[in-house]
Amino acid sequence: MKDEDIALRTRKLTVGYEGETVIENVDLDVKHGEFFGLIGPNGGGKSTLLKAVLGLLEPISGRIRIYGEPPEVGRRFVGYVPQYSTFDRDFPITVRNVVLMGRRRNKGIKPWYSGEDKKAVREALEDVGLLDFRDHPVGELSGGQKQRVLIARALAGLPRMLLLDEPTASVDARVEEGLYKLLRDLNRDVTIILVTHDIGIISQHVDTIACMNRHLFKNEEPVLTKEMLEESYQCPVDVIAHGMPHRVLAPHDKGT
Repeated sequence: MKDEDIALRTRKLTVGYEGETVIENVDLDVKHGEFFGLIGPNGGGKSTLLKAVLGLLEPISGRIRIYGEPPEVGRRFVGYVPQYSTFDRDFPITVRNVVLMGRRRNKGIKPWYSGEDKKAVREALEDVGLLDFRDHPVGELSGGQKQRVLIARALAGLPRMLLLDEPTASVDARVEEGLYKLLRDLNRDVTIILVTHDIGIISQHVDTIACMNRHLFKNEEPVLTKEMLEESYQCPVDVIAHGMPHRVLAPHDKGT
C-alpha cells in the first residue's frame, strides 16, 4: 500500500512512563478515510497510544508515521478531542471563541484572527450543527453540545485525521447515537480514530476495530470476536446486544 494511503502507521511501537512499559510491539496501519475503533480495559494503553501519536510521549522503541511523517511533523494533520474537558459555567467564553482555539497553532504569537480563520470556524460549527449557538456561553450548553464544540475546535484546524478519546463518556444514549452519526458524516472527509469503552455500539459504526491491552488485537472487519475480547480483557467475555446481528450468551455451567 502506498504511503499516502496510510493515515497512521506504527511498527514495533513500545511506549511507557518512567521506565514502565504500557504498550508493547504495536504494529498498526490505519488507511486514509477509515473509521477505526479502539477498545480495551482501563490502563490498557489506549490513551497512551494517542499521546504517542500526538508526539506527547517519546516511544521507548519503534516508529510512528502520520501520513509518512514523524509525529512532530505529521501532527499538523491531526485534530484531537481529549477524553474529558470541564467548562466553568461562569467563565465568559462563547462557543465561537472556543472553536477559534483550534486555529491557534497556525497563529504563532499573533493575537488576531484572519478572515480565513473565521471562515474555518464557521464551517466547523456548521459541520457539527452548532452555528446558531456560536455566540452562546459554553457553560450554558448541554453535555452533548459541549462535545460537539470540542469536535468543532478540532475540525477548525482542517485536519486530515481526527483522534477522539472517549467522546461519548459523559452523555446519555440518545446523545451518544447522535454523536456517532455526526462522526460517520465527518468520516466522508477525514480519517477517524476513536477510543471508547462502548463495546455494545461501536461495531455498528466503525470500519475496523481493535482491542488494546498492552498489545494490540485487531480484526480487519468491524466485528468483536470472543477471542479478541478475551485476549484483551484477560477473562471470559460475552456480549449481549439488540438489533442485527443479535448476540447472545453461549451455553455455560451454572457455576461459571
